[in-house]
Amino acid sequence: MQPTHRTSPGRTRRRRSHHALRGAQSVTCPNCGAPRLPHRACADCGYVRPGLKIKPINES
Repeated sequence: MQPTHRTSPGRTRRRRSHHALRGAQSVTCPNCGAPRLPHRACADCGYVRPGLKIKPINES
């Protein structure tokens, strides 16, 4: 079966209004002050939380 009425472009766009992507948020590392993603280890110093530090990978 075919749909009885065609979906208008405006209705399609209103339905898809929540599909937009958001930019990645960043927080400052409390240890070195560099920007990092939340809930991730710092790429510069390897800080995760107090008492836990990971060795950063230097790609050079």
